[in-house]
Amino acid sequence: MREETTTSASSTAVTGAASGLAAGGASATGTGEPAAVSPGKPAERHEAQDKVTVRLPAEGAYLSVLRTATAGLAARLDFTLDEIEDLRIAVDEACAMLLSQAVPGTNLECMFTLGQDTMTIAVSVPCLDPQQPASDTFAWTVLTALAGSVDAHVGPDDVLTIVLRKTRESSGSV
Repeated sequence: MREETTTSASSTAVTGAASGLAAGGASATGTGEPAAVSPGKPAERHEAQDKVTVRLPAEGAYLSVLRTATAGLAARLDFTLDEIEDLRIAVDEACAMLLSQAVPGTNLECMFTLGQDTMTIAVSVPCLDPQQPASDTFAWTVLTALAGSVDAHVGPDDVLTIVLRKTRESSGSV
């Protein structure tokens, strides 16, 4: 099953792809396509993942939309209130690092990948001369403490991306 919606208003787009188990097999790619099955072996179950992409003008005025989307998606995964607030702050900090290098008039793109207990957030922006954030700074240390796992890389066309990965804490209840 695959659902996709696109909403746009003055350079702002939100795209979501929700996928569960495809008829006759598990989703291997999160796109609703059946997993490959070897003859004589049972189908492996792969974790279904939802993907949501938010594209906004690369301006600080739009970050409140991104913080709200982050909180809503984290709540959907049953993250605690503290974890949700940590993610909101982490996304805001990652965007601040990126917006300082963004090409004026471009878009900031944020892709959320939602697993059963994990949220991966990749925030990207085109830059003229992209510089990866230094991992030995206070800001990077705070970002890592808030998100759990943080990475940055420069991709094709000078697109700088910061990837945040947060795993939901187990409740510990019996």
